[in-house]
Amino acid sequence: MNPAKAALRAFQPALERALLAADHAVSGYVQPRRARGKLILQPYVGWGTPQAAELTGRVLLPRTLAPARKGDPRWRNFRSILRRLLSREVAGVRVSGTLGEVTASGVSDSDGYFTLTFTPEPGGPPFAGGWHEASLSIGGREGTTRARVQVVSEARFGIISDLDDTVIQSDVTSLPRMLATSLTGNARTRLPFPGVGALYRALTRDGEARNPIFYVSSSPWNFFDLLWQFLDYRRIPLGPLFLRNWGFDLLGGHGGYKHGVIERIFTRFPDLKFVLVGDSGEKDPEIYAEVVRRHPGRVLAVYIRDVTGAARDQGVLSLREEVRKAGVDLVLAADSLNAASHAMAMGLITPGELRSVLTSVARTYET
Repeated sequence: MNPAKAALRAFQPALERALLAADHAVSGYVQPRRARGKLILQPYVGWGTPQAAELTGRVLLPRTLAPARKGDPRWRNFRSILRRLLSREVAGVRVSGTLGEVTASGVSDSDGYFTLTFTPEPGGPPFAGGWHEASLSIGGREGTTRARVQVVSEARFGIISDLDDTVIQSDVTSLPRMLATSLTGNARTRLPFPGVGALYRALTRDGEARNPIFYVSSSPWNFFDLLWQFLDYRRIPLGPLFLRNWGFDLLGGHGGYKHGVIERIFTRFPDLKFVLVGDSGEKDPEIYAEVVRRHPGRVLAVYIRDVTGAARDQGVLSLREEVRKAGVDLVLAADSLNAASHAMAMGLITPGELRSVLTSVARTYET
């Protein structure tokens, strides 16, 4: 394993426990004022089928976060990161939502999370495929909040992708740079890997027959707005984000959480095949190999971004031989071009889309 990655992994539990304790202290301080103060809804991205759609979100006390700008100083970005981490959640609040003609409601839990499940009435029209807009409100209060919901009906395949070290550069070769990038950057300053936007646009093929993409990350839900703005700013296809609770979920391990989310997605779309994209820095190769074993014929390809050294690469290549026995190729590559070449050979993208990835990668290295 990369030394910086190993050092961060050893340091991370203590850091997370310290921040979790600080979060609890802040929450305890503001608890008496929750019922009387102004509340805000932070919806995430809904997802589902024509028969049912699910939307999660959070009820919070207001926080001040200025829009990200490329020239923002690092201290301002760090302050915004802390404000996200030390969110002040509100429990026991009823949230109502409307998606088309369907309504649903739920109550926020002890961490402020709520879930709304929209199900068309028996005999009523199902949800159409594509993007929809839901309207949310807090019971007894004025104002509405809009949320996006992705309904998957017809698609050739889906994409499940990690974020950190797969889409977003995190400087894993140096622990100081990694921390500086993660804690003092913003949605405008964080950088994608070369060609990743072009590759994902080719795989999803935005339009009427769009292939859905799902992002599964170990980042806490507190970073949802930062990650969403990053994807939008860098023209990387948008899709539902599956992040982690800042509490015990975050401390409970990477592999089990991520595998559980992928199982949910596979179960929700039983007839859809998937392309899995991750990196060699954590356990993505092992998780994806297990998914291939559990779901024969459901995985079209596995693309792993190489962000580690030779020792780790050898282990990934051993897994490649294992998944090949199941008829699935695992591609270990330093950039998006090799993955795009393989995708074109499989007919997942067109030659013209491969050229777009090549142009994007070449342009990045030229600068």
